[in-house]
Amino acid sequence: MYLASVGPLRTPLRRVPGNVVALGIVSLVTDVSAEMVTAILPLYLVFGLGLNPLQFGLLDGLYAGATAVLRLVGGHVADRWRRLKAVAGIGYALSAISKLGFLASGSTVPAIGAVLAIDRAGKGIRTAPRDALISLSSAPETMGRSFGVHRTLDTVGAFLGPLVATAVLWASLGDYNSIFITSFSLATCAVILLTTFVRDQTPPSPAPTQLPVFGLLRDRGFRRCCLWAAGLGLFTITDSFVYLAVQRRWDIGTNVFPLLPLGTAGTFLLLAIPLGRLGDRIGRWKVFLGGHLALIVALLTICGPAGTWWLVLALHGTFYAATDGVLPAAVGPLLPEHLRASGLAVLQTGQALARMAAAVTVGLLWTLWDLRPALVAITLALLAVTIAAAVFKPLEVRR
Repeated sequence: MYLASVGPLRTPLRRVPGNVVALGIVSLVTDVSAEMVTAILPLYLVFGLGLNPLQFGLLDGLYAGATAVLRLVGGHVADRWRRLKAVAGIGYALSAISKLGFLASGSTVPAIGAVLAIDRAGKGIRTAPRDALISLSSAPETMGRSFGVHRTLDTVGAFLGPLVATAVLWASLGDYNSIFITSFSLATCAVILLTTFVRDQTPPSPAPTQLPVFGLLRDRGFRRCCLWAAGLGLFTITDSFVYLAVQRRWDIGTNVFPLLPLGTAGTFLLLAIPLGRLGDRIGRWKVFLGGHLALIVALLTICGPAGTWWLVLALHGTFYAATDGVLPAAVGPLLPEHLRASGLAVLQTGQALARMAAAVTVGLLWTLWDLRPALVAITLALLAVTIAAAVFKPLEVRR
């Protein structure tokens, strides 16, 4: 039975389509699997293998965006086949299989990079079709709420992942292979859940006169959204660098480091739905830029003489709650239904490539200048772009 067949849920997720909740549960299980691995990678690569910030930035950049072009492939194929669920399922399955690659990669950095690339390829393929499913399952006036609910369920998984990883390591007496095996098993369960409970949403056939996907960039509002999202991404420090900076600034022990993502995830969990609903009411672009201001304050706190690490993590979680689901909710109504996945893929590809460049830039500046000067430079640039994006904001669909 499809969860979508029960209709909109009234309590506690009032007016949220069942298909959105089903997709959220799939993402929850997938994120438990993914975060079990990603929570320990920065610690392992920097402290275990001894990578310097530039080397880590190159690998982190690969993780963030080297397979960004596959977002375009996933979105285009999903729209062309008119099979959003099937293409998303291929992406989820590819990420699940990649978990077994960690068992064979050992401590070889190139092999780890290859496994990470395969995992991100799966994410790149599935993201646009999944977000298109959420968009097509929701009414335009409540799309922010729907994405907020999905991201909340997704973040429950991100919150549980490090806890599960810690428990598995404790039960297995520190055997990292047990992390990878458990992660693969959970990712496989997510694929089964997607196949069983999510209902496909078939986009309408395009009219002969309608534009191909890159023709969408002729639309002023969509083009501005893509350009500003990529511009902001160029100066958005990646998660791993945030946690490494927090660890260095407050001298946090390596035994606590894998639990730092819980601070981000916990805040995200609390704020994703409220900020999604706020975007529905006051404008999603305003909330999106407000999230970047929260990240700016977080980075300044790391650089400053006062503040605490838990405040930085709370602000980091606020950044994600105000941006991760709000941006596709803002852009979705600008796109025709038959090109919804492809259009979102164009948006996400620009972001991914920009964040890949940001990771390499931060790693280079950290290596050349040390942590504080690097963060100050990135933060000032992000502030300038955020102000410019507030002045020259894109058009939004009226609600």
